[in-house]
Amino acid sequence: MANTYSWIFPQLEVYPTYASQTNVVFTVHWIMFGTNDLTPPTSAQVYGTQQVTYEAGSPFTPYDQLTQEQVQGWVTDAVGAATVANYQATVDQMILDILDPSVQALPPPWAQSNS
Repeated sequence: MANTYSWIFPQLEVYPTYASQTNVVFTVHWIMFGTNDLTPPTSAQVYGTQQVTYEAGSPFTPYDQLTQEQVQGWVTDAVGAATVANYQATVDQMILDILDPSVQALPPPWAQSNS
């Protein structure tokens, strides 16, 4: 079973004006989504936020020209490869737990005897 991962960025928080620029991103809301290659596929996700910083005078991409790849690069660069690997391992374990739960929630036996 191989898992694949994708990133989703549902919201970007911006300063309307910062360092003479408009709509400067300072917080990225992210979801890392993982799915396996089974039929039907099983999926899981982790989510969080990441603070990003724009340094005045550094290259700036206008908000309406940002790409998903660029924002993903900000997040993965900020958290580092080891943390990305930990996110993937967490998603992997969540998928395994869905397929083969190590914990189950059962109703109390007396609740079933009322029928």
